[in-house]
Amino acid sequence: MADAYILDAVRTPRGKGKKDGSLHEVTSLHLATTVLKAIRDRNNLDTAMVEDVVLGCVEPVGEQGADIARIAVLNADYAETTAGVQVNRFCASGLEATNMAAAQVMSGQSPMSIGGGVEAMSRVPMGTSGGAWPMDPQIAFKSYFAPQGISADLIATKYGFSRDDVDAYAIESQKRAKHSWDNGYFKNSVVPVKDINGLTILDHDEHMRPDATMQSLASLQPSFAMFGEMAFDGVVQLRYPEVEKVNHVHHAGNSSGIVDGASAVLVGTKEAAAAAGIRPRARIRSFTSIGSEPSIMLTGPSAAAERALKRAGMKATDIDLYELNEAFAAVVLRFMQALDVPHEKMNVNGGAIAMGHPLGATGGMILGTVLDELERRDLNTALITLCVGAGMGTATIIERV
Repeated sequence: MADAYILDAVRTPRGKGKKDGSLHEVTSLHLATTVLKAIRDRNNLDTAMVEDVVLGCVEPVGEQGADIARIAVLNADYAETTAGVQVNRFCASGLEATNMAAAQVMSGQSPMSIGGGVEAMSRVPMGTSGGAWPMDPQIAFKSYFAPQGISADLIATKYGFSRDDVDAYAIESQKRAKHSWDNGYFKNSVVPVKDINGLTILDHDEHMRPDATMQSLASLQPSFAMFGEMAFDGVVQLRYPEVEKVNHVHHAGNSSGIVDGASAVLVGTKEAAAAAGIRPRARIRSFTSIGSEPSIMLTGPSAAAERALKRAGMKATDIDLYELNEAFAAVVLRFMQALDVPHEKMNVNGGAIAMGHPLGATGGMILGTVLDELERRDLNTALITLCVGAGMGTATIIERV
């Protein structure tokens, strides 16, 4: 098989996913178009070389439906021959889309493809598309369904993370994100969202709360205790009878923020890159997606990482930097515990607790973030991973070239 190289990666800033967010008036199509145009223009790219665009989108309905990837290709004035496809692996959709684009390149079916994703959560709210898993009692009962926040609290309880532990992690995420923005660490990959007149609508992540403290977070009530009392604590205790009582520790301050945004990752062969005059930035060493127990749901990243490491012939200590989506603080704490990853290697620029998690776009965003950081620190290897609803995990290992 051919090697797949990352040639470029861009993202929009993340706008607050509410009606007062800066990107609320911006359509999903405009967000996706913005990153596709940036990939083209930054690289003076002949888009006829790009045979497919794969975009993750978790709520593919309304303005995000009808194969938004192909419509974005047309709207961005790519070559008519460039196809587009929309995929959904819940929170890992953006990374899964990038892995699918890489698979096309590695298999010899495309010289260049683009992965990434888009989600306008202020316009198409989470859960809009419905689905059998939470709604059909037969499958909900069979899979011990509970909301993700209950699963996060179950992880904290089962693996021994206190309210102070998860709040302290959240504060560090905010500090790291602010430090990274203040020092220009994101300037290489964040492209501003502009209006039809070329005026900038948003050029920074606006969800951040760098003034958060342990004291201010302590004032927040647990977000999922009510769901637990409604019955869901009992549901997960049926699956995990060793847990006597679920300790509800997660709230808005130590969970991922609801935001709008898009990402794009250009992947190609070395030969295609040379023909386009683009210098490859990193090689994709391995990638995988796995299934995990669906009730606790969010423990898949460690198993996915272990499989990706095995496929690459590597050990956890061979990875210079880790990037794990901060869906909830306990998810990251459990991953570091399971793989013995030091915090100084994990999410070094902050994560979704500070900057937000635009569901379908996040995987492409965090891949670009960690690639920029590898280059800034002159390091070599990174592992990117996300937890996934219904019990899954997706992971990708990259190596600078």
